[in-house]
Amino acid sequence: MQTEIKVSEKVKLKNPVLVEGLPGIGNVGRVAAGYLVSELKMKKFAELYSPHFLPLVILHDSSVAQLLKCEFYYYKSKTRDIVILTGDTQSISPEGHYEVCEKILDFAEKLGVKEIITLGGFAEGKEIKEPRIIGAVNDKPLLKKYGGHDIDFGKEHPVGTIVGASGLLLGMGRLKGMDGLCLMGETYGVPVMTDPKAADQLLHVLTKILGVKVDLSKLEKIIKEMEEKIQQTEKIHKKILEELPKQQKGEDVRYIG
Repeated sequence: MQTEIKVSEKVKLKNPVLVEGLPGIGNVGRVAAGYLVSELKMKKFAELYSPHFLPLVILHDSSVAQLLKCEFYYYKSKTRDIVILTGDTQSISPEGHYEVCEKILDFAEKLGVKEIITLGGFAEGKEIKEPRIIGAVNDKPLLKKYGGHDIDFGKEHPVGTIVGASGLLLGMGRLKGMDGLCLMGETYGVPVMTDPKAADQLLHVLTKILGVKVDLSKLEKIIKEMEEKIQQTEKIHKKILEELPKQQKGEDVRYIG
C-alpha cells in the first residue's frame, strides 16, 4: 500500500484556499475544521489513505471496520472557494509526514490552490482562560497581509518549531510557491484533552480571514457543557504532568500540532 488520494467527485474550484485541521494537541485544529465542515454543509470529494497511519481500523456501531483516513471537503463561496482537509490521524513517522504532505500539496496544486491555512494547538502547559491565536507565515510579506487580524506573530510567544502537517505544509508549500499561514490556539497541552475553547477563538479569526459567516453559538454551548467536565478531570491532568520524566521538567517544551 502507498499513500494515495481517492477522488469521489471531480470539482472545478475558483481561487481555492486549503485549510488543514488534523488531530494534534488539544485537537484544536480538528475541532475547528470539523465545525466548519458541519456548519457550512461542505461536501466530501476525496479521501487520503496511507501506510504511515496507525496500523488499526475503526469499528463503528455496526461493527464495520474502516481504515484511518483524511478527508477533503469543498465549499463554494462568492469570493473564493474553500477546501478543508481533516481526518482521523496524522503520520506516525517523520518520513510519513513528508510523504503525506507531499501528496496533499500535489493534490492541492492540481485544484488550483495558491494559499494554505493550517490549524493547530499551542501547548502552554497551564490553564488558559482566554486563549490567544498565535500565528506563523511562510513568507515575510504575509505578516502585513494578516496583520489586521487578532493574531500574535511571536512578539510575546516566539515559536521555535511547528510539528507535523501544520508546519510541513507551510514549509513544503513555499517550495511550490504557495502562501502559507498557521493559526494556533493556546491550549493547556494535555494530549488526551480536547480544547473547544481554543477552537472557538481560532474560528473567530479564521472565519474573518475566509470571509464566511458561521454560527458559533453551538460551539460555545459545547464549551460551557465541557467546562464542568474539565474541572472534574483537572486533578487527573495535574497528576499526569507530575509523572512526566524528570528530564522533561523545567524544560520550556511547547509542542504544536
